[in-house]
Formats: sequence, structure tokens, C-alpha cells
Amino acid sequence: MLGGEVGVGVAAQVPHLQAPTVDYGAIAPVLIVLGAACLSVLVEAFVARSARWSAQVALTLLTLGAAGAALGVHLYSFSADGRNVVTLAGTIAVDGPALFLWGTLLALGLASVLLIADRSVEPGGAFSADASVRPNTAADRAQVTGTMTETVMQTEVFPLFLFSLGGMMVFLAANDLLTMFVALEVLSLPLYLMCGLARRRRLLAQEAAVKYFLLGAFSSAFFLYGVALLYGYAGSVTLSRIAEASAGSNRPDTLLFGGLALLVIGLLFKGSVGPFHTWTPDVYQGAATPVTAFMAACTKVAAFGAILRVLTVAFEGTRWEWRGLLWAVAIASMVIGAVLGLTQTDVKRMIAYSSVAHAGFLLVGAIALTAQGLSGTMFYLLAYGFTTLAAFGVVTLVRDADGEATHLSQWAGLAKRSPLTAAVFAFLLFALAGIPLTSGFTGKFAVFSAALADGMAPLVVIALVASAVAAFFYLRVVVLMYFSEPAIDGPTVSVPGAFTTAAITLGVVITLLLGVVPTFALNWAALGAFGS
Repeated sequence: MLGGEVGVGVAAQVPHLQAPTVDYGAIAPVLIVLGAACLSVLVEAFVARSARWSAQVALTLLTLGAAGAALGVHLYSFSADGRNVVTLAGTIAVDGPALFLWGTLLALGLASVLLIADRSVEPGGAFSADASVRPNTAADRAQVTGTMTETVMQTEVFPLFLFSLGGMMVFLAANDLLTMFVALEVLSLPLYLMCGLARRRRLLAQEAAVKYFLLGAFSSAFFLYGVALLYGYAGSVTLSRIAEASAGSNRPDTLLFGGLALLVIGLLFKGSVGPFHTWTPDVYQGAATPVTAFMAACTKVAAFGAILRVLTVAFEGTRWEWRGLLWAVAIASMVIGAVLGLTQTDVKRMIAYSSVAHAGFLLVGAIALTAQGLSGTMFYLLAYGFTTLAAFGVVTLVRDADGEATHLSQWAGLAKRSPLTAAVFAFLLFALAGIPLTSGFTGKFAVFSAALADGMAPLVVIALVASAVAAFFYLRVVVLMYFSEPAIDGPTVSVPGAFTTAAITLGVVITLLLGVVPTFALNWAALGAFGS
């Protein structure tokens, strides 16, 4: 009898657990992408190898279309009432910035998957037919030369792509640091694998994958240790709780700023911000170019989306304590990218250092922590993403007997071999340099204007000088293409297939439209503020 009474008493003390409410409409785009990623794994397991490519391409394109439609439905209701949604027990915040960046990721993901799926530029596709084959063996040479079945490619890249894209979408919308960490691993681990799947130069690709994995593990450790310190300070990992603790706490700030420093290091690594950029040139050069394009565009969107959310929601109240340090990081990134970009002789490494410089420009807008800075930074992410994707698409077309001809000397006189390819690449380089009537000019104008309005004139002056220096190595390639004589045995320009043509065309058209009529994108970027 006594045991029964004790059992009843214990049961009475157990709190009643309620399942968290879930706004399925708000998070439908993420659920569609991650659900399709799981379905894509089943396709790999049960669909015949000869039919996998078509099945995976159809599934991926359908997924992106369905996720975009779901995003459009929720965006319509959001435009009507402007209501931010915090769901899944407060772990995901679906607000104006999240919706804009989700749309950016889905659009960039569409262009990326078109490059990934193409099998016309590289017979059989850019990915190894059998990733387990050792490099430089007879079997490896057979899959490169086409003596194996040319139409076969490593279709595991499609579920990896969807998992990584879904992780990016959660990463930038996470409302607490543990959810952000889990999303960081979900977006990163597939990328490590994708970097090592290149059909050609497999030793270089595998070296890039290992470097990315090792340095990514270090950055994740920094991020997680920062989360631990912030939990010790605030007693919570929710961004709004950290903001409340930092605003009204008598505790020493050592844990707060130590945790912030480690957390930001992990985020800056993902965004290729110097001096945390050391993985970028090697990985950009070694990975298959479609994967490089995906990383360059989408990973930067996810990283800076998370940086904006963390700084704005959790640490806006302490901005004067950490702002000077991020000034120094932004300057370092711009200088490293601009100066070291001048020394590069490989096109992919040059664009890698260009991304480091652009990360510094993006950080200038992110530091502002104003509505103008937020919208300008998000617009810059959209503009830079499409320009970079199209640029890497063009890189896949210039080829020699060993594959892509990425050494700058091989691009000499390209305008005489293929005037259209040279003109498209020159236009994209002008956009990266920030020449007027391109999206690059509008993006830089937006972030620099926000920084000036927030009293950061010295930083803007340094950014303008860095832009002028970086413009030199873009223009050097243009001069090389138009005013140098082509080598007799120089590379050829492949005729792109439908997928690569669509990806490059999409990038070029959006780069032009965002430079000439940017109003729609700027208004959408300014639609709302972060919720928590």
C-alpha cells in the first residue's frame, strides 16, 4: 500500500509534457527539401543504376520547385500581416530575412544543380563514376577517357546536395545555438564528401576534401566551445535569452565575449572571411567546378545569414564592445583577398581570393546592424551568388586534353576562339569588380551606403581602395582574353549543354537585372526584421 502511495506521489510531481506546436506552412520549404533528400537516398538504393541520373535530376528539380511554391504561399501571407513565426519549440524563426534568404538559396540551388547535372561538357558528368576507384590506376584512367560507360556518374551527389541545402536553410533561420550547430554539421558533412567526388584530378579533389574536413572540424569545435561559454553566461542557448542576459546581468563579461569570439570564428570560417579563409583557395581549386560554384554561392548565403541573425538578435546590445574587432576582421579580409588575388595564376584560385575580398565587403554591411545594412547585405548575397555561379559555369567550358584549362595563360586570346564566351566572362568579371549597370555595383553601393549612414566612413574608404585593387586582377583577365594572341595548341571552348547554358544564362540575366532594375529585390530584402 505504501509503495502504491509513493508511486502516485511521484507521478503527481512529474510535469505534464506537451508536444510543441508546429507551423507546418511556415517551415514547409525546409521540410520539402529534407524530406526529398531522404527520398533521394532511397532512389540510390532501389532504382537501377542506369536510371538513377534521370530520376535524381527530376526529383531534385521537382523538390526545388515545390519548396519555392511553398515559400511563395507563406510569403504571400507574410506580406499581408507581417507576422514573424517562431516554431518547433522556439528553435526556428521564420521572419522576413529568413524568407528572403530561403528564396535566395532555392534560386541559387536551382542554378547549382543544373551545373551539377550536366553531362555534355564533361562526358559522363563532372563526378566520378566510381568514387572507390584509386586515383591514377587503370580503372581511374578508364573512367576519365570514357572507355567505361560514359553516361554513368556518381549520383550520390544529388542527395548530398539536398541535405546540404536543407542544412543551410535551417542554419540561417535557427533561433538557438544548438539548432544552429546541428544545421552547421548537416550542411558541412555533405560538402566534404562532394569535394572529393571529382572525375578528373582526383588526388587534388581528395586533398581538397581532406583539408576542408579537417579545418571544418576545427571551426565546428570553435563554434561549439563558444556555445558552451555562452550557455555558462546566460543559462540558455536561445538568442533572445542571451540578449536579455547581456543587457541586465551583473556577471563578469569574460564568458560572454569569449563565447562570442569563438562563435564568430566558426561562422567566419564558413563565410570564407579572412584570416579564416585558408581552406578556400585549395578547396575551390580542387573540387569539381559545379561543387565549387555551389559552395561559393550558397554557403556564403547561409554563413552570412547566420552571422546577421546572431549579431542582430543576440549581441546588438553589446555592439560597441565587439564592433572594433570585426572592423579589423573586415579590413583583413578585404586586404588579403585583394592583394593575394593579384598573385594568382589559376582562374579558380583567383575567384577564391575574390570571394575572400567580397566576404570583407559583406561584413561591412553586417556590422552596421541597421535595417539598411541588413537589406543591403542580403541583396549583396543574392547578387554575388548568381554572378559567381555563372562565372564558374563559364570556367567549365574552357578545356584542354586534361579537362578544364584553369591556368590564366591558357585564357590568352580567348575572344578570338570564342567571342561569346569571352564577352560573358568579361561581363561577369566587371560585375565582381563593381562596375556600374551590374549587380556588383548595386550591391556594393547598398552596403557602403549603410555603413556610411552608421558612421563607418573610414571602413568604407578602405573598402573602396580594396575594391580598386581587386578590380586590377579582374581587368587583367579581360585584357588577356582580348589583347593577347592565343596559343597554337591552346584550349578549346566546349559547346555547353542545355543545363549549363540555362545556369549561365540565368546568372548573367539576373546579374544584369539587379544592376539595372534592382528595386524589386531591394524592397523584398527590406520586408521585415529578425524575429525571436
